[in-house]
Amino acid sequence: MFSKVEYSTLQNEARKPVLIIHPALEELKVAPGFFVRIIPTIEASYFSISKLNLKRNNIHALNQGSLLPATPKYNSSILEDMYFEDTAEMVKKPFLESKSLVETLILLKVWARQRAPIYVHDCLSGFLIAVILSYLIMHNIINHSMTAIQMFRVAVKFIASSDLWKRGLYFKLGPQSIISKEEKKQYKDLFPVVICNPSSNFNIAFRISQSGLAELQDEAAMALVCLDKCSNGGFEEVFMTKIDFAVKYDHCIRLNLRGQDKLYASGFCIDDECWRLYEQKIHGVLSQGLTDRAKFIRVSWRNTEPGCNIENGLSAFDMQPLLVGISISSVEKAFRVVDIGPNADDKEDALKFRRFWGEKAELRRFKDGRIAESTVWETDQWTRHLILKRIVEYLFVRHLSPMSTNCIMHAVDQIDFSLLHGSRDPITFSGTLLEAYEVLSKRLRSIEDIPLKVSAVQPLDSAFRYTSVYPPEPHPLAEEKASDRRTLKTFAPSCIKPLEVMIQLEGSGNWPTDEVAIEKTKTAFLLKIGESLQNDWGMTCIASEDSVNVLVSGYAFRLKIWHERGLSLLSKESGNDLSNRTSLTDKQLFIQSQHSSMISGLQARHSIYGPVVRLAKRWIASHFFSACLVEEAVELLVASIFLKPLPFHAPLSRITGFLRFLRLLSEYDWTFSPLVIDINNDLGANEEKEIADKFNMTRKDLQENLQSGIPAMFLATAYDKASEAWTKFSPKVSELKRLAAYARSSADLLTRLMLQHQVDSCLWESLFRTPLTNYDAVILLHRDKLPYPQHLLFPSELNQGTHVAKGNPTKIFTPFLSPRNLKASSENIKDRLLVNFDPLRCYIEDLQKEFSNTFNLWYDSLGGDAIGVTWGQRSSKKRERDDEDVAEEKEPAEVLKSAGETGKGLMRSIYLLKAPRLTT
Repeated sequence: MFSKVEYSTLQNEARKPVLIIHPALEELKVAPGFFVRIIPTIEASYFSISKLNLKRNNIHALNQGSLLPATPKYNSSILEDMYFEDTAEMVKKPFLESKSLVETLILLKVWARQRAPIYVHDCLSGFLIAVILSYLIMHNIINHSMTAIQMFRVAVKFIASSDLWKRGLYFKLGPQSIISKEEKKQYKDLFPVVICNPSSNFNIAFRISQSGLAELQDEAAMALVCLDKCSNGGFEEVFMTKIDFAVKYDHCIRLNLRGQDKLYASGFCIDDECWRLYEQKIHGVLSQGLTDRAKFIRVSWRNTEPGCNIENGLSAFDMQPLLVGISISSVEKAFRVVDIGPNADDKEDALKFRRFWGEKAELRRFKDGRIAESTVWETDQWTRHLILKRIVEYLFVRHLSPMSTNCIMHAVDQIDFSLLHGSRDPITFSGTLLEAYEVLSKRLRSIEDIPLKVSAVQPLDSAFRYTSVYPPEPHPLAEEKASDRRTLKTFAPSCIKPLEVMIQLEGSGNWPTDEVAIEKTKTAFLLKIGESLQNDWGMTCIASEDSVNVLVSGYAFRLKIWHERGLSLLSKESGNDLSNRTSLTDKQLFIQSQHSSMISGLQARHSIYGPVVRLAKRWIASHFFSACLVEEAVELLVASIFLKPLPFHAPLSRITGFLRFLRLLSEYDWTFSPLVIDINNDLGANEEKEIADKFNMTRKDLQENLQSGIPAMFLATAYDKASEAWTKFSPKVSELKRLAAYARSSADLLTRLMLQHQVDSCLWESLFRTPLTNYDAVILLHRDKLPYPQHLLFPSELNQGTHVAKGNPTKIFTPFLSPRNLKASSENIKDRLLVNFDPLRCYIEDLQKEFSNTFNLWYDSLGGDAIGVTWGQRSSKKRERDDEDVAEEKEPAEVLKSAGETGKGLMRSIYLLKAPRLTT
């Protein structure tokens, strides 16, 4: 009759085995995963009630000596078995009378089961939810005239904020079932939560912990906010969003306690189980050590797992890791370097402080003259996000002896490698970058010998708003002093990336009205500005066909002029891609400036936003999606998880924010929902309706023609309500599906790495490794011919498929200049610096021009040494050969060889993995 029979436990209490049976009869036609749980109970008259009251001891453990303290939890556990059926019968009655109440119970169970931190042994269970709902109906807090969703709202509001939790919930079953004030006080002194059935005289909620109650009330309050503020009544956020430890908490810690015999030194025959005592100990240590750094601390140890064998004894119940979730109160508090303890005059508290902190405690004098105990966690600015990890590991090793750091997995810095250059985060150079920009801005405003003065200067590049994956470092050849170049002792990059800066001139009615004339006038102004900077300040200015670049204090700045009249003019270039930095129109410059201002403001409010964006951009590029999502689109996607975090609080750690970004990409309903990013609360009801109308128009067109160029991702902002700025041409439907699949895979892997036993660093690296075998062909590049080979995370190699081409590296270009090459005159040194040169970008552009109808390209614009190729659709219908079809009619290997010739000097090898499929 049964396909499987296995053991489990009731509410994770190892002393209470439960038998689970899985029916095997097909004629039952039960849903997949259906099983029956058999719970042993005891006759209500089996034990004497008086001997199970809260003051009595019912465990005579040898290691407790002659002192026999009360065992309220053990007694409650026995009473639970005795009155299980009576309690269930009492709870069941209201549900027989109301269909809406049954539906409400289902909604509450779905809500709770989606939230792993509260649907656990020391908080909620399905039965407890039914108990609470029964209490509400019996005490007329909800009534049968309400709809299910109204009952749900009242229930979660009661859970979140009712004062009755402070006194306890007591069922009224008649005048004979009365509990005295003394008994009620006794319950509240022993248990954080009391839900009592007077007829059975035991606390049904005896397992709920203080931290479990705090999390439960916070989740209930968050559900109310979702119901009020989210679209569609918050259905998606309340009932459909999975909330586990990894995605909820800012810091997730996993302890591997397998084989730690000291945990069981107190024995198994104690009032509360040793696993629960260890949870309490860890919670106490962290609460005392983290103080106001932490808002919530959740400790949960599921000591049993499906399939465990109760006959092997309780000591085998340590296979699962212990999980700790920490929600920090604020970034400023969490990143605090110094914790101030008691004053030196307070001898007793100072002694306690030193006993707790050991060698980390030190007596210090502070600026206000105060002398106090303290702990100091000195670190570099770019590693301050690791302070909390250092504190936690120190506390665990000191107070949970014999705990070692090898047993601790604290998810905080495992993916930082993707942002580092060497052992340092290049974001540390942002200070010198901003100083250089201020110098340039002041000098631009001081120029006198141009017809219209510079009235405003605004930075546009992502490096200025701390969201660039690799913000540029000061380049020795871009310094003002020539002597600095001649004394160079290390290799210097030969390429330098220019950072865009927008200039606005004074108003004038003499500007031409023709767009071409406006652009030529702006070019003339730029040339004159560059000439003035050279004459007045001796700055190096490099003019190209479409821009002027200025070298200042080690950085290159690309100057662009914005003219407000250009906003009313449409670009003559049809299909002008706004992500193309070489042809920004006035309208595009305006949009870019609006975006830059808004993102900079968001970064100022959420300092953790920048690192999360950088991780997201690094992930997008690492999986060859650089052509699908421009960096501004990524910035908006990440912005949405800070601006609309529900059903969570806004993330306050980079790894949690990154995980939410991955889940957003993979789970959001892009087909039927626009993603609105309202950074400064600029959108009112009229603007939201306008966005909805524009979105519906695009979706109607998309349904009529799936192959149309309509974007599959709709990102609406105050400056771009039609989602034309960053997603007008990409990602396409097929690209978005691929992007979502990769995000889902990475999110699942990251969740497993945080919650399960994997500790291999290679698995963390897999988050940023893309499998080359997922492409139809692969073009490998010479790494030493990339402009920034130091940005390459993992070298690409391939030994599969057919090797169709091989190329030698060019001798014309090298990414680094040696000190020997720089011993020349100042003028010659300037000529060696390549501004805005990227051979990979040039190669991609050439391939797109020549083979756009043949294949699609996937690449990493940040430093990849490989290009993925997927074939476009090839029709089997015979067609006349004309010039446009010659490339398509070639054999795949021949096409790839031609692509290799296009990249001669940069292309290393080409592999054909799959031939194109013919379609009719």
